[in-house]
Amino acid sequence: MTVHSSPDRSGDRGGDKRARILAAAERVFARRGFFASRVSEIAKDAGVADGTIYLYFKSKDDLLISLFEIRMKQVNDTLRTAVSAVGASPLAQLRAFIKAYLQLVHDEPAAAEVLTIELRQSSKFMKEYENPQFADFLRMLGGLIQHGQDARELDASIPAHVVARMIFGMLDELALAWVLAKQPINATKPKKFDIVRAADWVVSLITTGLHRRTKQQKEMSP
Repeated sequence: MTVHSSPDRSGDRGGDKRARILAAAERVFARRGFFASRVSEIAKDAGVADGTIYLYFKSKDDLLISLFEIRMKQVNDTLRTAVSAVGASPLAQLRAFIKAYLQLVHDEPAAAEVLTIELRQSSKFMKEYENPQFADFLRMLGGLIQHGQDARELDASIPAHVVARMIFGMLDELALAWVLAKQPINATKPKKFDIVRAADWVVSLITTGLHRRTKQQKEMSP
């Protein structure tokens, strides 16, 4: 889910056609929803014959899962780059990870909608897919938490892998709320909030919690 990127960048002719199909699927799924989307619509958007899609993907579910795999690999690559650019401080790395993730949501709303909403509509994805790219995401985040715990910058009373899932839950819910929000405000949906700024709020919640500090405690904090 990198800025201005297509789901696939394979250089051969077949890869180009596959990339067009994946990019079209992302647009159609975001616009119509997974259940309402038809393979014929995706083919039309991609500029290929209906049957061509089945040369690359077994079904609409397989197309959605392939799109997820490519997008999540791009997400993970972007997050690794963001983390490596800030030095060795555990909190700085965690902040960079969270900010980079929410920046991606902001920059590519169609991809964010597919990753946060439409994937949940696929029974094959929810029940059968092993999800290696998401496992890689959680390992990376868990490793940052463990690094902070080992450095005694983060509380070690909760296992790092559990904290990683808790943080992802916050990020996923923020992304979902942001994608679903309408602008301007109407009777049924909340106004869109600044999801990039929300990264600082998430980091603050993780590192200080909701405990209300006194003025003296705030002045004494680093």
